[in-house]
Amino acid sequence: MFNNQDITIKNAIAGLQMLFVAFGALVLMPLITGLDPSVALFTAGIGTLAFHFVTKNTVPIFLASSFAFAAPITYSVQHFGMPQTMGALFVAGIVYMVLAITVKFRGTHFLQKLLPPVVVAPIIMVIGLSLAPVAVNMAMGKAGDGSAQLFPYEQAIIVSMISLLTTLAVASLGRGIFRLVPIMSGVFIGYIAAYFMGMVNTEIVSQAQWFAVPNFITPEFSLPAILFMIPVAIAPAIEHVGDLLAISNVTGKDYFKKPGLHRTLFGDGIATSLASMFGGPPNTTYSEVTGAVMFTKMFNPVIMIFAAIAAICLAFIGKFGVSLQTIPAPVMGGILTLLFGSIASVGMNLLVKDQVDLSEQRNLIIVSTTLVFGIGGMMVGSGEWSLQGISLCGVVAIVLNLVLPKEADE
Repeated sequence: MFNNQDITIKNAIAGLQMLFVAFGALVLMPLITGLDPSVALFTAGIGTLAFHFVTKNTVPIFLASSFAFAAPITYSVQHFGMPQTMGALFVAGIVYMVLAITVKFRGTHFLQKLLPPVVVAPIIMVIGLSLAPVAVNMAMGKAGDGSAQLFPYEQAIIVSMISLLTTLAVASLGRGIFRLVPIMSGVFIGYIAAYFMGMVNTEIVSQAQWFAVPNFITPEFSLPAILFMIPVAIAPAIEHVGDLLAISNVTGKDYFKKPGLHRTLFGDGIATSLASMFGGPPNTTYSEVTGAVMFTKMFNPVIMIFAAIAAICLAFIGKFGVSLQTIPAPVMGGILTLLFGSIASVGMNLLVKDQVDLSEQRNLIIVSTTLVFGIGGMMVGSGEWSLQGISLCGVVAIVLNLVLPKEADE
């Protein structure tokens, strides 16, 4: 995969730096969904390695926890169970692979027809906005679903705002590599504030072992959970195309031709299915790391191999994994306030960027219906055979786009 010239201390240090950039979002996603952050580190590592094997180590990309699946995973775990959720995520990875094979033989035009911006944008907006109550509850010291008050409101709101303001300041005022780690900076400063307010329990860290195998979970397959999760794979698949375009612009290479979109999408699918086999969150290409590549001008894909190996090693340090779980909910809540809003803003920007005219009745119907169905919690069906949330949004948006007549000038 790489030669002896690639195995240098410089590349190893650069790999650690890339992991540092990805670290905040990497562990935050499993923490808010109830997954083990150590497992997420391990699956990010093996997922990245699998991606680079499929793409023949040509694209400087790091894969880790996808926030697009945060809300669906939370819902699925509550209604179907953790093993069944992992089985559904395994199938979601297969959806990526099917898309990759279709791209291989039919090109990318069918994707543009099936999933234009007017379909993808409102789905992305729903992903962010549907998570807004989770962020607000955690910022106020409650559990993500609001079922319990974990910390006093007064202390929680101070800590959450410190975390939020730190993240905002680093993102907007930071320079150099520091501007690429706003989430990690917010967690660090917020954690210190929470510690001095007595909100951090360090006893469990002292009791933890230095070496420990992560809490791997074996997936189980349930048809209702699978049917719920499959439509969720739409938005991350489109996000993958955008990230590949971004890294192509950064490096000056056309990765759509070599190794090809079909290979990168297939590698993403394998990484997601592989992660679910161990109980980890779905993997996606990380824009933060793409930003770091642009800033450092380190385009050697081998650097990502070192980052992946470092992530796997960290996953087996027991005290490290336990310490991540001591981060109080208000610290994460403050940061998630910005993060989930940013996801919704990405969808809004997609509408603006592609000049989707909402004065056209067709576009207005698709966007409006999708948003209300998703944010309002519309459900179709009952019991095990039901669709709701992001899954329902995906189906509704695609169907409306296919059946509604287009304007004559189109």
